[in-house]
Amino acid sequence: MSGPSQPKVEGEQWSDDRIRGFLSLYPLDGTNPDYHVLLQAYQHMVPEFFSRFLVFFSESGRDINALSPDNETIHDRVGSHRRSQAYMQALEKHGAKPAAEINA
Repeated sequence: MSGPSQPKVEGEQWSDDRIRGFLSLYPLDGTNPDYHVLLQAYQHMVPEFFSRFLVFFSESGRDINALSPDNETIHDRVGSHRRSQAYMQALEKHGAKPAAEINA
């Protein structure tokens, strides 16, 4: 048998509590905690939920321009993907910048 173990769910709605839950994630490898939660949210949320997450992230005083162990920001990471325009718009609305601008 092949294929995903869980069927695709369309139209699923996430509560604010579920979205805020990503703020409590913590890296196990020494990665900057702010970068870690941004990456996890990006990888697991559709643009609509990611945009809502960024409001909670900003309100909690987290760093939208935190660096990864490879010295990249979430802006750098997301910007390298072809179909990331909606995510990039949300990030830039909240002040996300490429690492080159942060380190300049």
